[in-house]
Amino acid sequence: MPGDSSLVGRVGELIHPTRGQDGPGEVRVKVRGGTEIFLAWSEQPLRPGTSVLIVGSRGARAVDVVPWSDLPDPR
Repeated sequence: MPGDSSLVGRVGELIHPTRGQDGPGEVRVKVRGGTEIFLAWSEQPLRPGTSVLIVGSRGARAVDVVPWSDLPDPR
């Protein structure tokens, strides 16, 4: 099943931890005028509450994520 490329580049928050290669967590993402939950895969384990960037889509409800921090305000 093809992935949803519209998710790539969006930032979300983990609501359940990822376990690296041992299994996915869950990420909450604002998309399509609402908030949706997707399975989230990462190379390294990540804790709940971590802000993540979606870098790939694995199918209808699964994405690849990396840790993300917003850039500081230059003002």
